[in-house]
Amino acid sequence: MTAPAGRTRLATLLLVGVTAVWGSTFFLIRDLVETVPPADFLTVRFGIAAIVMFALFRRQTLALSRRDLRIGVVLGVLYGSAQVLQTMGLQHTDASVSGFITGTYVVLTPVLGAVLLREHIRPVTWAAVALATAGLAVLSLQGFAVGAGEALTLFSAVLYAGHIVALGRWSTAQAAVGLATVQAGVITVVTGVAAVPGGLTLPADGGQWASLLYMALIAGAGALWSQTWAQAHLTATRAAIVMALEPVFAAFFAVLLGGESLTRRMLIGGAMVVTAMYLVELKSTPRDPDATAAEDPPVEALHHDV
Repeated sequence: MTAPAGRTRLATLLLVGVTAVWGSTFFLIRDLVETVPPADFLTVRFGIAAIVMFALFRRQTLALSRRDLRIGVVLGVLYGSAQVLQTMGLQHTDASVSGFITGTYVVLTPVLGAVLLREHIRPVTWAAVALATAGLAVLSLQGFAVGAGEALTLFSAVLYAGHIVALGRWSTAQAAVGLATVQAGVITVVTGVAAVPGGLTLPADGGQWASLLYMALIAGAGALWSQTWAQAHLTATRAAIVMALEPVFAAFFAVLLGGESLTRRMLIGGAMVVTAMYLVELKSTPRDPDATAAEDPPVEALHHDV
């Protein structure tokens, strides 16, 4: 295996691992937000992640250029705003419908890449996008009505896709750690603004704090660093399709640890998403490690776990 191919494969595997970690948080979040409002939970989670990351990566963060800092701020605003909008949408729509609409970033990512960056999307990639989207529908969609909640959630999906495309365009492996740290801080500010009106509610007991710390340090700080490195070696559409595995892992952990039942929908939908990922993986070509981000755009993968 050549070095470029090896890095691409490693980035894909790392991204799958990050997605699995994120998928493991869904049943934890479901229990935690019963007592801690979603915006408050997000603020505390990303606040802890930002503090830990800056303590560990202070030198790399301070070494960022002004351009990288501006990019990190813009990307943090995009992602933090998407989280807030998704949270607002969840107050007016079913979680299953929200999960499917949010998953449309799989389609929106190549569309935005083609429109904004004039990227060429191969037919096999469009086929994988369609298959992954259909799999998401089988996994989560049990009814659909267009209303305020659905509109807010769709807007959040657009922002998630924009974040994927934008960070994919400008991310480099060298700046990955610093960019991830800046984003964590900006996300904390954005979600904190949403949490201000009702005051900040903290977890009530040790079990809730343990869940929150896992999501802050492992699924937050660790995942932000991992995904930002992986994105420097993957195209936007490829990473978006890999990220479509998130509801598959969420269903897996909900059955394994959350006490839910395995259904035919989970098996069929999950198989469709996995097939889509392998389709794009087998047909992909490695990225040139010496190319700049502008010459060969990589990607950042998102987590949308509210």
